[in-house]
Amino acid sequence: MILKINDKECVLHFGVRFVRELDKIAGVSSKGISLGMSLTRTLPALQTYDPVAFSNVVYAAAYGNKPRPKMEDIESFIDNDEDIEKHFDEILEEVQNSTATKLVAKNMKA
Repeated sequence: MILKINDKECVLHFGVRFVRELDKIAGVSSKGISLGMSLTRTLPALQTYDPVAFSNVVYAAAYGNKPRPKMEDIESFIDNDEDIEKHFDEILEEVQNSTATKLVAKNMKA
């Protein structure tokens, strides 16, 4: 998936590395130990069109871009995007179809 942020194409990837990056931003930790669970917490927020969840997902999925867009740039993109609902839906579809994340998405629907 590609989003245009600050007039630059930003390629988003939704594999295992994406989940690791999302865990850094939105994961659960207890007593200094990372428990992960960011995807489990983020999917329901995406489904309700939470802009913070969206910005976290885009930032995590943009890990391969040089330079990676700053969180402030992603937030500005969200604030000014006329098609934000469409982009939420596209990201949810990508997560539901990615080999690394589709089982979590499927189990959350059950």
